Amino acid sequence: MSVTLLAFTELLPAEMRARATAFAETISRRRTVRGFSDRPVPRDIIAECVRAAASAPGGANLQPRHFVVIGDPAIKRRLRFAAEAAEREFYSGRAPDTWLAALAPLGTGPDKPFRETAPWLIAVFAQYSVLDPQGSPHPICYPKEYVGTACGLLIAAFHDAGLATPTHAPSPMHFLNNIPGHPATEKPFLLLVTGFPAPGATVPTMALQKKSPAEIATWISSAARKPAGISVCRRATIRPDRPSRLLRAPASTLSFFRARHPQR
Repeated sequence: MSVTLLAFTELLPAEMRARATAFAETISRRRTVRGFSDRPVPRDIIAECVRAAASAPGGANLQPRHFVVIGDPAIKRRLRFAAEAAEREFYSGRAPDTWLAALAPLGTGPDKPFRETAPWLIAVFAQYSVLDPQGSPHPICYPKEYVGTACGLLIAAFHDAGLATPTHAPSPMHFLNNIPGHPATEKPFLLLVTGFPAPGATVPTMALQKKSPAEIATWISSAARKPAGISVCRRATIRPDRPSRLLRAPASTLSFFRARHPQR
């Protein structure tokens, strides 16, 4: 069964370009902030941003995501210390040297008190199965991909509303399963923090270096033929004539990494 698409409004090319440019300029000013004010943010603003995330696409329209929005100071404090304990273990032994080298220019570490200071935490969970009318579970294909698209919309909505939002994926994240009332059938995917930046909040200089569109996109016109030597794997297109396109890091990250690991 289908219904007529009522909400679609076709725009003239000039307005399409203007809107695309305006959005690109707005979202390109988004930065990951690690210094937050404790100024309150009204709940209805957060709710509208979550409503935007709920519009994300997904296979079979199963919508396998669950956002647990936390404003309770006691729970935020408990989650902060649980996350820091997990990250302290990660930084002190489980993290590979290559990853620590990549993180070093950012100056980040396991201690993140802003998780408690910011007015809202959002724990994002992925649902890996759905119940049919008889109550039997059925697996959901690609839940992480569909939860990821929803998180992208949520981060964009927060930024558009004038809020800052860093993302965190503490490893492991099983402590998030202890949030009161959280279904045990869901698995943690991401921890978001949102609120107003603290006065004088800063971001690392290297974080301002974003890859250009030419570095992250390959354009293939309808008349183009498949170049020789392309092999396709699940996560990347490998071109022998352009090996530097794969996992290309900003220059500052590369220079720091090479200084730490000259033999590589």
